[in-house]
Amino acid sequence: MRVKKITEVLGSKVYTDSGDYFGEIEEVNLYENKIDGWRIKVGGGVISLIGGAKGVIIPHQFVKAISDIFIINKAALPNPETGIEEIPEDLI
Repeated sequence: MRVKKITEVLGSKVYTDSGDYFGEIEEVNLYENKIDGWRIKVGGGVISLIGGAKGVIIPHQFVKAISDIFIINKAALPNPETGIEEIPEDLI
């Protein structure tokens, strides 16, 4: 496994674990020298799911893989029926 610098992943494409394009990594949020979350510039049809916002912050716990692309857990996305993000109980 190769460790990447944060600057190497900025601009990386982000996909959900079901293969849907989500956006691009724009910035990282750090807390006490650890990655807390990722600011993602949203692209494609996802904008309508999040009420027209141009970006979201996804907590690092929802990132499943980082390589040439990011893969995030689909549970990190807002619920399309309510528009409210629901976090599964096992992740709280």
